[in-house]
Amino acid sequence: MPILQIKAKTGRPVALFPMSGEQQRSVRESDEIFPAAAAAAAGRCAAEGTRLGDVLTLRSLAVGHQYSSLGTQPILCGSIPGLVPKQLRFCRNYVEIMPSVAEGVKIGIQECQHQFRGRRWNCTTMSELLFPATRESAFVHAIASAGVAFAVTRACAEGSATICGCDTRHKGPPGEGWKWGGCSEDVDFGSMVSREFADARENRPDARSAMNRHNNEGGRMSLNDNMFLKCKCHGLSGSCEVKTCWWSQPDFRVIGDYMKDKYDSASEMVVEKHKESRGWVETLRPKYNYFKPPTERDLVYYESSPNFCDPNPETGSFGTRDRVCNLTSHGIDGCDLLCCGRGHNTRTEKRKEKCHCIFHWCCYVSCQECVRDYDVHTCK
Repeated sequence: MPILQIKAKTGRPVALFPMSGEQQRSVRESDEIFPAAAAAAAGRCAAEGTRLGDVLTLRSLAVGHQYSSLGTQPILCGSIPGLVPKQLRFCRNYVEIMPSVAEGVKIGIQECQHQFRGRRWNCTTMSELLFPATRESAFVHAIASAGVAFAVTRACAEGSATICGCDTRHKGPPGEGWKWGGCSEDVDFGSMVSREFADARENRPDARSAMNRHNNEGGRMSLNDNMFLKCKCHGLSGSCEVKTCWWSQPDFRVIGDYMKDKYDSASEMVVEKHKESRGWVETLRPKYNYFKPPTERDLVYYESSPNFCDPNPETGSFGTRDRVCNLTSHGIDGCDLLCCGRGHNTRTEKRKEKCHCIFHWCCYVSCQECVRDYDVHTCK
């Protein structure tokens, strides 16, 4: 039975854009780009209440409260700590890409919080969680990398950056009844940008770097797997005499659902050490040989997750105390499982809602305001 080995190879990023020789060297020799992106994401999410002070303090995603203004102001590369000179030059030379990268980090975090909203770990903090090589860490790496690729690809298609544009390589012959038109989104370019940022520091010969690179790539590949032809009809009164089509990314919720399935079916691995000419190298192989080996599109991990029932700063767990639970559900969002058997409290809340709405010709709707009582159940 073939065994998948994910080897911790040392690699360097490739140049993505037309650059001078000095600019190409600044990218190839860069080891950590993502902090700039995450710093900008912190600013964008701060205005929306996202808890980015506690979120995504990955080795490759440094975020702090001090960057609260970066989302609405030009990114000042010199103010971002931790960048080596070559990284600083990259940021300054291609600062127009950084808002899109920041947007990608933000939508990745928001999607993570949506997908895990009813779980014991609901993606509210990842500061310490991401050090263990758990399946939660695998998901975060994948969804963040996918988010960056998604946002950069969309920005290029919208003309927000001058160094990229529409995809003209992957069209092929048109189908029956339609022709190519519009702007096909260049997901290959977005994935390359994400690879530059997300994988730049994952170049050590250890198991964690191998795991992170594998999951990062899995997240990016989810975009390719979900691209679809989007078409528009042209003609009098929508007659669709002419139909033009282009390649488009799906809504990012589709990517989140896809990666959540990958999280649920993630493969547990074991770490093996091998002696090579450059020293000891760690590789990963499947822990159980009777399961199908993971593909490059699957998520992998090699450390067990905590139960997230109680607060634990070492695992990044806030616990589930005071979390709202669903009394009628028998799933993980139900009070029995979410509260870890501790029981739940019930309180009554009064909420104002629009009611008795009437449509008036023409054309508006008038509503009354009603106060209703709702039972809210929270974990003890």
